[in-house]
Amino acid sequence: MAVDPSARIHPSAIVEDGAEIGPGCTIGPFSVIGPQARLAADVEVKGHAIVTGLTEIGAGTVIFPFANIGDVPQDLKYRGEETRLIVGARNRIREGVTMNTGTEGGGGVTRVGDDCLFMTGSHVGHDAQVGNGVIMANHAALAGHCIIGDGVIIGGLSGIHQWVRVGKGAIIGAVTMVTNDVIPYGLVQGPRGVLDGLNLVGLKRRGVAREDIAALRAAFQALAQGEGTFLDRARRLSAEATSDYVGEMVAFILADTDRSFLTPG
Repeated sequence: MAVDPSARIHPSAIVEDGAEIGPGCTIGPFSVIGPQARLAADVEVKGHAIVTGLTEIGAGTVIFPFANIGDVPQDLKYRGEETRLIVGARNRIREGVTMNTGTEGGGGVTRVGDDCLFMTGSHVGHDAQVGNGVIMANHAALAGHCIIGDGVIIGGLSGIHQWVRVGKGAIIGAVTMVTNDVIPYGLVQGPRGVLDGLNLVGLKRRGVAREDIAALRAAFQALAQGEGTFLDRARRLSAEATSDYVGEMVAFILADTDRSFLTPG
């Protein structure tokens, strides 16, 4: 066990042999830190939380009570192989959140970026890849192998189907089931997720230039109403794109994927 002398560990906490606890960490009462866990500087694990498995927690992350971080994947094919969970810096992982390690068949690593907020009861499934600045509201869930871009917001009680990609800056409304890929900056809502426009509020809050927003709106219309298939329209946009934001959207659509897309109505 490697515990930095500046770490503060409550007497009732269990820190198992082999765990690494960085400088300035705080381990609260009745929490458990497993033997393969590594906590970077200034991580706080509040009372009754668990960090287990082959798990790395980035600097400044706070884990709230009753979260279970790094336990084995919820996958019947899992046979005990050694897989990992890597969580970035400055995340807020609220009460009852669960994050699982990866599986051999999915690449072996579940990864979470920096500066995310995981609200009460949200879940990150095995082999998911979560970007920076993502917000998952209460009891939202990611199934295995999902890829979530930077700045995505997922509303409360929403679910993302396995293998689905959600592009950068998209927003998913509350109580929504998403079964297909979501384009960057898309707005999805309704019980069976419908692509209902662009996340214009999010774009404005990010300070995106008016001309880029106009270009995205034009691109969305071209994807919705142009000739040919959805992919045909995206390929035409690729040749015509003058905005980097439209370029991102087109690159996302033309990349390899195991799912279909939510398309504009």
